[in-house]
Amino acid sequence: MKKHQKKEFYLKHHALHIKEIFRALRLILAEGEYADKAIEKIMRFNKNWNVKERTFVAETTYDIIRHWRLLSAMAGVEQKINDKNLWPLFGAYLVLYDFRLPESNYFKGVNAQKYADKLERFVKIRKIRESVPDWLDLLGEKELGRKWEKVLGALNEKPTVVLRANTLKTSPKELQEILAAEGIAETTLMPWSPEAVELTFSRNVFRTDAFQQGLFEVQDAASQMASEFLNVQPGMRVIDACAGTGGKTLHLAALMKNKGKIVALDTKDWKLQQLKLRAKRAGVQIVETKIIDSTKVIKRLHNTADRLLLDVPCSGLGVLRRNPDSKWKLQPEEIERVRATQKELLERFSLMTKTGGLMAYTTCSILPSEGEEQVKDFISLNQDKWKLIGEKRYSPEVHRCDGFYIALMEKIN
Repeated sequence: MKKHQKKEFYLKHHALHIKEIFRALRLILAEGEYADKAIEKIMRFNKNWNVKERTFVAETTYDIIRHWRLLSAMAGVEQKINDKNLWPLFGAYLVLYDFRLPESNYFKGVNAQKYADKLERFVKIRKIRESVPDWLDLLGEKELGRKWEKVLGALNEKPTVVLRANTLKTSPKELQEILAAEGIAETTLMPWSPEAVELTFSRNVFRTDAFQQGLFEVQDAASQMASEFLNVQPGMRVIDACAGTGGKTLHLAALMKNKGKIVALDTKDWKLQQLKLRAKRAGVQIVETKIIDSTKVIKRLHNTADRLLLDVPCSGLGVLRRNPDSKWKLQPEEIERVRATQKELLERFSLMTKTGGLMAYTTCSILPSEGEEQVKDFISLNQDKWKLIGEKRYSPEVHRCDGFYIALMEKIN
């Protein structure tokens, strides 16, 4: 069978899977659950599914969310998830991906040609074609100008799975060979990100022995460059000020060859507990976790860090490829709040750096107002204390990665 014939057969004979897709959409778009958590929930309820079934449900759910506004326009329904519009939306999805509508009572009266005609009309309108809210389209154009068109298009593409080889235990090339022995042979190296191994086809890598042995972490190539940019060395004292569950913390430890000390901070204890589990699997032994439960935690660390990683909270607009549901949940006022938080954290947390030390400020946002402009303002207000060493922006339409910004600053006084 040809690819589209296989999928049509699958759609025709697996109405249960389609209903589970609808269930996931309700959880994500009506009840506000994170897409990855909703998909996990669906998979737990259907443990008997094979890999093809799981892939079909997960990818289709993400595709519909990614193109939700366009599909709603094609189907002539409101951008709301309810029992009345789910099947018309699904019919529009099939037409968008050039599949014939299967024979089903659900599609009686559905005019595929009408969908196709509407598609031809709406693809000429950027905010509908790329399925973003009006306010986001205006904001992107305001901040990025003519670049916005290509950036937005790239953010609407399906992401690849990228691994970071844990160099405490293996190398990128060796990891490729190990994964190939486990049946994952379709991988490539990314020369601009030294430890990155990209999967040509999406696979569940968490079930591999290589993962259980701590040979890699799943981490986008641009995100990996944040730790690289900080230029850590073995024996240093490093603070990861917004560590979360520790993706960058573990990378820093590998770059330091497990020598020195990393203090990982976060406001959420459960994230730091996850970090500890990940560190144990990765063989990382130099991390000390501290929960930020008062201002005293930061004050006690003033002037103690040779290197400071400040991966601040942000809009997340650089990772829309991976989290397409966030564009429907994010509100303009939240971006204003997050900018204020970034400014505050830069001022407060930068004090943990020693004179002569370096600080990396990073965000997974495409907006200059969260990156270049924040750093410019910070340096302007602290010219006698800090200087900008360098900055780098990774953009999805150029680097085939998440949108990411990194600035490296030196404390001079």
